[in-house]
Amino acid sequence: MPLAIARRFCAPLLIALAAPALAQPGTSDVSIRLDERQLRVGAFELVNPEPESGPAEIALPGVVVVPPMQLRVIAAPAAGLLETLTVSPDETVQRGQVIAQLRSTELVEAQRLFLQAVTAHDLAAEKLRRDEQLHRERVIAERRLITTRAEAIAAGAALDERVQLLHLVGLSDEEVEQLRRTRRIQPSLSVRSPVAGVVLTRVATAGERVAQAAPLVTIGDLRVLWINAQVPVARVPALEDGARVLVPAQGAEGRVLRIGRSVDAATQSVVAVAEMTGGTNALRPGQAVTVALELRGNGGGQFRVPAGSVVRHRERSWVFLRIPEGFRARPVTVLNETAQFTSIRGELSATDQVATRGILALLGELSDLDES
Repeated sequence: MPLAIARRFCAPLLIALAAPALAQPGTSDVSIRLDERQLRVGAFELVNPEPESGPAEIALPGVVVVPPMQLRVIAAPAAGLLETLTVSPDETVQRGQVIAQLRSTELVEAQRLFLQAVTAHDLAAEKLRRDEQLHRERVIAERRLITTRAEAIAAGAALDERVQLLHLVGLSDEEVEQLRRTRRIQPSLSVRSPVAGVVLTRVATAGERVAQAAPLVTIGDLRVLWINAQVPVARVPALEDGARVLVPAQGAEGRVLRIGRSVDAATQSVVAVAEMTGGTNALRPGQAVTVALELRGNGGGQFRVPAGSVVRHRERSWVFLRIPEGFRARPVTVLNETAQFTSIRGELSATDQVATRGILALLGELSDLDES
């Protein structure tokens, strides 16, 4: 169409729709007043929404995962030879249970330096006690006592450092105290599980040399599990945080924890994370399941309208209903979309008339209302 003809055709419509749009006080609807002439210029087409008996939930694919805060990687506390690894994948372990035996020269060196620090601390404490006695008897100057006291403090700090290093290589408080009392250096140590759970992976094998902090096993607490459900973008508005989630085949249930904000470019889907708290014994990490997610409810029925009847504005979906004064914009919830039809939920009836043509002009009036 030539530009001059397009301007001549569109100008009457834009002028006719310049009438002010009025918001209904206390409601979420917005009224757009138009007279008969403006309605003729707009050439609006209307349809009746078709009632649907759609379900109150949708079925989506998902994958069972362990929440990250319930995963614990058990690593080698020191470099050495892994003599034994006493747990296998899928085995249940208790807190404090021995999962490996490690022979380490680093452990031997750490114990030697600890005993050396204990000796230095004891000597510094004895020297301080003696100098305090001599100072009370006025045999030595106060300056010497100050120096001795500083040496004792430094020896105490060095001993504390060595105790912490022994803890880092896996020795408990009881084992450190036993070493201090018996002064017997142990060449190996027992690696214990700090949590109760199930062994998910075992990285190392018995007989190999491992570096310090090398992972040995991964333990997970499976009492509460997550399901990452793949939600098509068109169905995201129908979901909400806290909605009920069911896994019918396994009898598990929970709630939607959060709905993702990013979209997978390949699948055009959003991840909804559901926290499953009931019936998780039938779920396995990595398992592919079908979940039923409860749809958002807004007190209205479910209807089907032509795809072009629904618009997005102010992060909500709207339809335009014919009223005697013109049109009324009403927010709705989109449940499903296809190339031809859109399933919505809202305060509608089968006798309402929904605009399917002239939508852009009505959307422009709705936007102008925000700016006025």
